[in-house]
Amino acid sequence: MFYHLFTWLKQQFNISGAGLFQFITFRAALSVILSLIISAVMGKRIIRYLQKKQIGETVRDLGLAGEQTKKGTPTMGGIIILLAILIPTLLLTNLTNIYVLLMITATIWLGAIGFIDDYIKVFKKNKEGLAGRFKILGQVVLGLIIGSTLYFNKNVVVQREVVGTPIRNERVIGEIIKKIDGKEKRYVNVKTPITTIPFVKDHEFNYAKLLPKSWEDYTYILYILIVIFIITAVSNGANITDGLDGLAAGVSAIIGICLAVFAYASGNLVFADYLNVMYIPNLGELSIFIAAFIGACIGFLWYNAYPAQVFMGDTGSLALGGIIGALAIIVRKEILIPIFCGVFFVENVSVMIQVAYFKYTKKRFGEGRRIFLMSPLHHHYQKLGYHESKIAVRFWIVSILCIVMSIITLKIR
Repeated sequence: MFYHLFTWLKQQFNISGAGLFQFITFRAALSVILSLIISAVMGKRIIRYLQKKQIGETVRDLGLAGEQTKKGTPTMGGIIILLAILIPTLLLTNLTNIYVLLMITATIWLGAIGFIDDYIKVFKKNKEGLAGRFKILGQVVLGLIIGSTLYFNKNVVVQREVVGTPIRNERVIGEIIKKIDGKEKRYVNVKTPITTIPFVKDHEFNYAKLLPKSWEDYTYILYILIVIFIITAVSNGANITDGLDGLAAGVSAIIGICLAVFAYASGNLVFADYLNVMYIPNLGELSIFIAAFIGACIGFLWYNAYPAQVFMGDTGSLALGGIIGALAIIVRKEILIPIFCGVFFVENVSVMIQVAYFKYTKKRFGEGRRIFLMSPLHHHYQKLGYHESKIAVRFWIVSILCIVMSIITLKIR
């Protein structure tokens, strides 16, 4: 909104283009500050409202230390996160940017699914909440929207220097001559389903290579299916991780910092050229959304750190995971997800291993056995006697190590 107002004023009154609002870094910094203020101010009011309406968490007896003290703690606090992301985004970004529009859609869509789930649990007194198949359906539809848009929309392109023959399944839709370090270079905008492979010299991978050449025209089907899988997996990974005070919010904020680096590097021609990463035009605008995302997660921690005054519920956790998955796809770093989303990945895998091993041993020995004392993994450490705040902080540390490793991949090949 402010961005468009500034643009309109420039046109009407011939204002110089040196205004602060033209700088992405300024708007990103403002976005973080605004999201923190919204989290702090509106968070307190929302918590009071949830307490007044007795919208509290119901706790199952899982035999975990301190779990009964959480009974009645306000839930659906993910509303705080959603507002702290959406308000700065709507005020400070260019709302004609396709990437920003996609992220606003993902935030509202998954926030709504999570809200319905929490509403059924709290107001309908149904502990199961929204049926799993409907959650998955919602995630699949969002993946279909994002995948189709990224593949077919004409504004979603990669810009590359012309150095040889076109790469397989690349469609050139524009040519630009630019001066870099005083030298003229020829660039083309191309539509191509490529992503980044870490730790290799030729670090770009075209999804068309996964199909026989005769099936190349159907690459869009494969690409959309991959997008659906990633958004569903990461969204559910964040949902599973949201089991301790401050765990999911802290890990998400750290991952957000990593994605902000990727978006800024790929959206800036100079940095992209220096780091030898793909340059994605208009991606820099996404840094403002990510800044709001980071600020919202950190601001929510003010109330969610141990002992939590509010839980995010599925309203927050499904949205956080879906946002991270969508951002990873947009910045074309989805293959790095197991690294920078290492905590989400391990939490997901721990559940799958536990369930698979239990079923296998029950079928073979007549009695189900477990690898972990309890899954997901953070509950295993609770059963071992670790305090939940210690577990959360250590998982944050692991996440920091994961994003450092991920950012290093920009240069080490």
